[in-house]
Amino acid sequence: MGERGVQVGGRAVLPGALRPWLGGIAGLGAVVLFGLGVLFAGDSRPGVVDLRVWAVVNGAAPPWLYVAQAMDFLGEPVGAPLLVGATVVGCLLLRRPRAAVLVVLGVGVTVGVAKVLKSLVGRTIHGDNLSFPSGHTAFFTSFALVVALLVAGWLRVGRTVGVPLVLASTLLAAAVMGWAQVVLGAHYPTDVVGGWCTAVAVVPVVAWGVDRVADGRR
Repeated sequence: MGERGVQVGGRAVLPGALRPWLGGIAGLGAVVLFGLGVLFAGDSRPGVVDLRVWAVVNGAAPPWLYVAQAMDFLGEPVGAPLLVGATVVGCLLLRRPRAAVLVVLGVGVTVGVAKVLKSLVGRTIHGDNLSFPSGHTAFFTSFALVVALLVAGWLRVGRTVGVPLVLASTLLAAAVMGWAQVVLGAHYPTDVVGGWCTAVAVVPVVAWGVDRVADGRR
């Protein structure tokens, strides 16, 4: 994954200066995701961490309830495509087709992986509802990560600015969407952690793949 990818076939969606750091973060996310998946496989009860978080985040009353519902909508089959579609249109208007591809694939593959993991792990909440990892959190975190990568590439920032930008964006997105999911009772708090891990493990790999294909490097 050398620097040549930045110059060939348009601007790279995975900035060269961030690749080693994002690779490490992706690896860490995958390890934590695997560990949590094994820990909660086939479970239907909250863990110790879940109970402690629930003791602090115990429901929400208006207007915060409406905020949580609005966030939840952004991860639903109507809200999510609207958000992704608007971003794709923006990328195309800016003449960045490679970025548009990353928006679709980065988010789409992340959501797909989250769905597969839900079936494999089999953790449930409120009866038969599969919960680990949180698909809403995985979606919104992956979307934030993709946008952060595009901004970092557009501004040509180095790792000193780029790494904090990416981390802050993903953590904020996961925290906001995760809060909404926990408040609405849709997920355990540890499901939210799993959603974040899914996004940070998948998106950098997808971005690297998009650059390789776009640059014609097999």
